Amino acid sequence: MSQQIDPEKSIVSIKRFLTGRLTQSGLTGYVIGLSGGIDSAVSAALAVEAVGRDKVFGVLMPYRTSSKTSIEDATTHARQLGIEFQVIDISPMIDAYFGPFDESLRLRAGNKMARERMSILFDIAHKLNRLVLGTGNRTEICLGYTTWYGDSACSVNPLGELYKTDVRKIARILRVPPSIIAKHPTADLWVGQTDEGEIGVTYERIDQLLGLMIDRNVTSLANLEQAGFKRAEIDRIVALVNRNSFKRRLPDIAPLGRGDVPDHIVLH
Repeated sequence: MSQQIDPEKSIVSIKRFLTGRLTQSGLTGYVIGLSGGIDSAVSAALAVEAVGRDKVFGVLMPYRTSSKTSIEDATTHARQLGIEFQVIDISPMIDAYFGPFDESLRLRAGNKMARERMSILFDIAHKLNRLVLGTGNRTEICLGYTTWYGDSACSVNPLGELYKTDVRKIARILRVPPSIIAKHPTADLWVGQTDEGEIGVTYERIDQLLGLMIDRNVTSLANLEQAGFKRAEIDRIVALVNRNSFKRRLPDIAPLGRGDVPDHIVLH
């Protein structure tokens, strides 16, 4: 239902993008947070194919309640890729801020963890003279299913035009471990948390619906229902897209009549 992408051609384009952006930056490589999930696994694999394993550095940043399986998967995949990696336990940082916390604070704590991880990645990138490699896919960007200035922050994003279902196709081509491809996607914000469980709609249905509404501009409720979508599914996804629109842009600046700041100044 959505605009179909060619996985093989997409891999070629993304590798060219990663190589070009690194060359333009004048820096020495990429740093990526490895969660044990499919998105970070695919981003890391693409970077290795694009610029070489010696220019990709992985960082695992578990909290004390993080899934042990995810840590094992991330470690196994990093070794499979042949990249250097480091494990940093973020429990002391989070606990120093919150202290003991209960279920009422789990979303705040999850957001704090995401921002703590990204601050660590940018610090390591500064130390190593590298760029921070993003892992956010198009589905997450559309829904705003991400922590603003947390996992959404990065230097470059190779997956931003790939829906979650596209990422799975590419993961198979890149030979990402089956255990990573098959697991239920989760931000690992708390024990038992899954993306689809929290959203209430499967990624397959979400991507089909987003493909119609965003890629094909089908916004007639009657047409969407005729395509097989339930009203509750449509309402849920539209609500997320609309409510989280602020996450898809830079912070608003009070307008005083001055133009945008250019990307470059060219003297002549």
